[in-house]
Amino acid sequence: MKLSLAVSALLLASASAFVPVNTKSSHVLPLEAKKMISGSKGDGEGWIDPSAPVNSEAASKKTLEKSLEGAEFKKRLSLLGSTGSIGTQTLDIVDACPDNFVVDALSAGNNAKLMAEQVLKYKPKVASLSTPEAAAELKTLLKAAGCADMPEIVHGEEGILAAATVASADTVVTGIVGAAGLKPTIEAIKLGKDIALANKETLISGGAVINPLVEKHGINMLPADSEHSAIFQCLQGVPEGGLRRVILTASGGAFRDLTKDELFKMCEEDPRAVQAKATTHPNWDMGAKITLDSATMMNKGLEVIEAHYLFGASYDDIDIVIHPQSIVHSMVETQDTSCIAQLGWADMRLPIVYSVSWPHRLKMPYRPLDLAELSTLTFKAPDHEKYPCIRLAYDAGRTGGTMTAVLNAANEAANEMFREDIGLGFLDIPKLIESAMEAHKDDLKVKDVTLDDILSCDEWARKHVVEKSKTMMNDPIIMT
Repeated sequence: MKLSLAVSALLLASASAFVPVNTKSSHVLPLEAKKMISGSKGDGEGWIDPSAPVNSEAASKKTLEKSLEGAEFKKRLSLLGSTGSIGTQTLDIVDACPDNFVVDALSAGNNAKLMAEQVLKYKPKVASLSTPEAAAELKTLLKAAGCADMPEIVHGEEGILAAATVASADTVVTGIVGAAGLKPTIEAIKLGKDIALANKETLISGGAVINPLVEKHGINMLPADSEHSAIFQCLQGVPEGGLRRVILTASGGAFRDLTKDELFKMCEEDPRAVQAKATTHPNWDMGAKITLDSATMMNKGLEVIEAHYLFGASYDDIDIVIHPQSIVHSMVETQDTSCIAQLGWADMRLPIVYSVSWPHRLKMPYRPLDLAELSTLTFKAPDHEKYPCIRLAYDAGRTGGTMTAVLNAANEAANEMFREDIGLGFLDIPKLIESAMEAHKDDLKVKDVTLDDILSCDEWARKHVVEKSKTMMNDPIIMT
């Protein structure tokens, strides 16, 4: 099998050295040090306490204790976003492991028909939909079907909160998109419930609020997306102080095979073709928003911020590498320069099942990975000039506080406007995000950030992008 540079070391998690991006980390650290110093800068600057149960003696003890409980466990789930991609795949897992999971609450948008089918099958105690009309339709459908175990039917923000805080559930799967996931996640944490995290905004926008709550209430924040699940899995058994670097893999998105000059020329000469290509992923069919984020590489920038809060690594110690085959889902480098990678087919059920079964390994009826079939795995560094959104995400993360909420909201607004075809160009997306970040500097809050601060900044950034888009579509992109 043909493998590109250093891939064999990555796949086998060997002890051979993987050349660090920042060569300042190559000096030898004393083994007798009380705690190995983390960070490619060699001084551990910028590391924080992680929200995921890793990188500490307490986390190791907790993982061991749960492992020794055996695989005959039963978890009671509250599923937010039950009719979406994350939700339906989570329910596939429940179907495959009925002895391990019970569904106590379901929350979704306005798909009353699918929700009715889910209620009849899983018999939750609470069922929530977005609007009173959808909730009324659900009630009608359930009555017509002769539902014997009628749940409490609720709607709106209060309905999501009711689903997230149902007393009997011990794990909340946050499969809803956007800032709407913040409040229910916070309330669930306050009640001591574990979080299977599929809502990026929870930590990207709200990390400054969420991480202290995780520590205070002693819950487990368990990543349910593929990249962060991969890192989480690689860190199982890595002792405190053992992590040196996080390496996030990226598919590269729709424009990965174009040079910067080719992409920028295409944006100038054929913006319609760019728009069509930007919303079509070369590897798989995802939602339009995520597909566009993949094309701008903002998805990976957002994941850098999420990785910082989940695993505690400084931004200097989180790297991105483009891996078009999307088989190596992410990697970690330990202090001795060994690299540990997690591999698998591109199947979201794999990270989801680990988030709800951690630290157990359930037998699942999925197709095994065949490396011989793959033949070749390749990696390359991203071009930060071609993808300015990467730099913006790192800048926002290093600034901290409310800046990451502004970054996320500005990106969502610009992303949506581009997809609505109102004349916004592909390169206008980073312009608008950078404009919002610059404008927010005077109002930046870094210490004692509250949920109200985050939600206020989220709302402000969206409005700023809409207004700024009217005047700046011809501005040059800033790439310094």
